[in-house]
Amino acid sequence: MINLQLLKSYIRHQLKAKTRHGVHSPFVYKLVDTVIYDYKPRPDYQEIEQLRKSLLTNKLEITITDLGAGSHVNNNKKKKIKELAKNALKPKKLAQLIYRLANDQQPRNIIELGTCLGLTTSYLAKAAPNAKITSIEGCPQTANVARENLDKLQTNNVKVLTGNFDEIFPQVIDETELLDFVFIDGNHRKGATLDYFNQCLSKVHDETVLIFDDIYWSEGMEEAWEEIKSHPKVSLTVDLFWIGLVYFKKGREKEHFRIKF
Repeated sequence: MINLQLLKSYIRHQLKAKTRHGVHSPFVYKLVDTVIYDYKPRPDYQEIEQLRKSLLTNKLEITITDLGAGSHVNNNKKKKIKELAKNALKPKKLAQLIYRLANDQQPRNIIELGTCLGLTTSYLAKAAPNAKITSIEGCPQTANVARENLDKLQTNNVKVLTGNFDEIFPQVIDETELLDFVFIDGNHRKGATLDYFNQCLSKVHDETVLIFDDIYWSEGMEEAWEEIKSHPKVSLTVDLFWIGLVYFKKGREKEHFRIKF
């Protein structure tokens, strides 16, 4: 079933979005030119995409515990891993962009809200091997599969926590001195998204990037994105339709960019 609201939002975005040549901010131009539009193959990509292929044929059935806004595709209690891989994993193009963002920044710490099967987590782990990565997943059986996948790729810098985002996320933030890189891909509701954003604010700094997934997933998510953009601490946002990047660089005039991706 086609999500008409998402389609309309996508058309509006494409009409307004620019490429690198329409960007007048040196920081954003460099980000677009050397990170967002860097489509060169990398060895890490091949290894992780082989894992994706195996997940797309995995018929093992697991029980789903969904504490968020559910799925537009399939919200049954039992799902095969191959169905999750098909419908819930980030597409290759987007997962590899998140890899490049982390690889470019080389953050000291990464928090991921929404581990799923661990594919994007694997991209983050390979992109920033010296980072301390904490990934939070609400579904215990999904988290177990993610841990197995991370072990297959021999990652050693990821800790997967299981439980309610609203309880675990604030604890992880409290235990982190300053937030470098946060990828929020869970509980796609306006109120929850704004709560996660606000919880981060006390620990952001000049080099922090917050990445919000599915910012056009629903009317509520669009409203949340607009509120985030307008917050006084936010100096710069990059709207790639599928995800939104939020920066807190002090001394900059507030700017918002829509980029074709």
